[in-house]
Amino acid sequence: MTSLAEIAHRLNLSAGGAGRLPPMILMTDDTRLAFPAAAIGSLPRGSAVILRHYDDPGREALGRRILAVCRDARVRLLIAGDARLASRLGADGLHLPEWMVRRGLWRGWRRPGWLVTSAAHSPAALWHARRAGADAALLAPVFHTASHPGDKPLGALRFAAWCRVAPLPVYALGGVTAETAGRLAASPAAGLAAISGLTPGGTAVGAKKRGAAKAAPP
Repeated sequence: MTSLAEIAHRLNLSAGGAGRLPPMILMTDDTRLAFPAAAIGSLPRGSAVILRHYDDPGREALGRRILAVCRDARVRLLIAGDARLASRLGADGLHLPEWMVRRGLWRGWRRPGWLVTSAAHSPAALWHARRAGADAALLAPVFHTASHPGDKPLGALRFAAWCRVAPLPVYALGGVTAETAGRLAASPAAGLAAISGLTPGGTAVGAKKRGAAKAAPP
């Protein structure tokens, strides 16, 4: 079976993102992935991590620990929803919830070289992300996901259709595993984003050792 890392790498190459955009993005989760050191270590070089943990009172300290792990693994760290924290940590970029895209309050904190991604759940949100200056959007949910069990997934065909008309690179998020990602192989996605699909024991683990994904380092 083709690994998640291999699928992500092929999509990234086809979309022209190699060396500029990460092929894989790991989303942290305070329930399913409290401290993602092992998952980060399993990512191919050039991938990215988005620190969520929005309500963690020790978020800054956690961010510093995760940043150190990311540096060792040669993957980028983006901070979700807090441009000030991203700046203080010296992180590699910022991830914007949809409400933050519309307000635009983060722009004054943007640093040269930052990678900025945005959450999106509709074609309109993709255009908002582009106008806000995001480099890429994470479109969700593509498949059924434990994060939002009540949400109707887009499915592979609708996801691909929205990617084709999107004004910026798009990542697939939501229920992405090696099994489901194969249905996205013909889409114009820039890469794949996941939580459970990239945790130890998941289908992406081991790809780094096999050398399947050889994305450029950050």
